[in-house]
Amino acid sequence: MMSQMITQEDYNFIVALDQSTTPESRANLLKQQRLQSAKTFFNMLGHISRDQTIQYILILIDEMLQEDKSRVEIFKEYCRKKKESVWTQFLNLLNRPDGFIVNMTSRIIAKIACWSRELMEGSDLQHYLMWLKDQLRMPNNDYIQSVARCLQMMLRINEYKLAFVAIDGISTIVTVLAGRVNFQIQYQLTFCLWVLTFNVDLAKRMSKYNIIPILADILSESGKEKVARIILATFRNLIEKPDENEIKRDNAIAMVQCKVSRQLEILQGKKFADPDIVEDIEYLEEKLNTSVQDMSSFDEYATEIKSGRLEWGPVHSSEKFWRENADKLNEKNYELLKILVRLLETSRDPLVLSVAAHDIGEYVRYYPRGKHVIEKLGGKHLVMQLLGHEDPNVRYEALLCVQKIMVHNW
Repeated sequence: MMSQMITQEDYNFIVALDQSTTPESRANLLKQQRLQSAKTFFNMLGHISRDQTIQYILILIDEMLQEDKSRVEIFKEYCRKKKESVWTQFLNLLNRPDGFIVNMTSRIIAKIACWSRELMEGSDLQHYLMWLKDQLRMPNNDYIQSVARCLQMMLRINEYKLAFVAIDGISTIVTVLAGRVNFQIQYQLTFCLWVLTFNVDLAKRMSKYNIIPILADILSESGKEKVARIILATFRNLIEKPDENEIKRDNAIAMVQCKVSRQLEILQGKKFADPDIVEDIEYLEEKLNTSVQDMSSFDEYATEIKSGRLEWGPVHSSEKFWRENADKLNEKNYELLKILVRLLETSRDPLVLSVAAHDIGEYVRYYPRGKHVIEKLGGKHLVMQLLGHEDPNVRYEALLCVQKIMVHNW
C-alpha cells in the first residue's frame, strides 16, 4: 500500500534504511544516498496524511540525527539545492492535532537549529520560540518535559537566548515555576534560567523578573539534589556574572531577604557527591554573609519591597527609620512607591496589603509632599477601595492610611 502512495525511489530508500540494522550499515547507506534520504523524508512528510506513518518517518529522522549530529547538514544541503527553506515543512507539522507528531517534530527542529552550521533566523525562529513558549503555558500538557528539553537545547546558543528574551520568554518560565510543577520540570526550567545567566546583559536584567524569590521557594521545598544544584548554580551566576557591583549587591541582598542563607546552612549539613554543589554553597555563604554586614536597614527594606513579599518587621514600625528614609522612596523616579501602589492594586494577600497600606501612610506622614505624590500615583484611590476589604487588618491599616493622607499635620 505504501508503494502506491510514494515513488518507487522513495520506497526503495525506506526499505533499505529499515534493513540497515547497525550504525555502520546506516552510515554507509546515508553516505551513498545522502540527498536521496532528505528528498524521501520531505516527500513522505509532504504527501502522506496518516498519523502513524508520519510518526514512523519522524522517528527515523530523529534517530538518524541522534546517531550523528552532522547529518543535520544533509537536510540543509538538500533544501539549498531546491532553493527551499528547511523549516517550512517541519513548522507546518507543529499545527497537527497529534501530540506525538508535534513534539517529535519540535525535537527535530531543535536539533537542526542547534547542530547546524547555520543558525535558525528571523520569522522561523520567532515562530518556533513562540510555539515553545505557548506549549509551556498550556495547562496539563503531557509533553511539557519534551518542550522544556527543546528549550534547554536552544537556550545554550546566544542568538536564541536573545530572541527568547525578546518575546518575554523569561516571564513564562517564571510563571510556570511559580505554579505546582514536578521536580523534573523544576530542574529543566531552572536549567533554562541558568544558561541565560551566562549572558552578562541578561544576568543584569534577571532581577526584574523576580526569579530569586521563586527559586528560593523551590530550594526550600525540594528535596532533590539536582534541583538544589541547578538553583545554587543560577544564584551564583546572578552574583558573579553581572558587571555592575550594585546589581551583584542587590541580588545578594534579595537572596538574604528570601532566607537563602538558612537553606545554605541546612544544605551544609548534607553529604553531596558533586564537588560543584559544595563549592557553590561555600561561595554563596561567603557572599551573602558579606552583603548582610554591608547592608543598611534601607537596603533591606528596598529589597523586601522589590520582592513583593511584605511582612511585618522592625523597619515598618520604626519612627527613626521613616524619619531618616521616607524621602528615599522618591529615588529612581519613585521606584519603590510605585511598587507599593501596584501591590495595593494586584496583591491578593491580606498581609501584603496591610503592610503596603501602612507604609504608604508612614511615607505621607514623614515626607512633607507625600500626600501630593501618592495622589499623583493613584495610591489614594486604591487605599480608599481597601476600606471595604473582607479582612479586618487590611481595613484597619487602610483606614489609618486614609486618615494620614487626609490630615495635613499628623
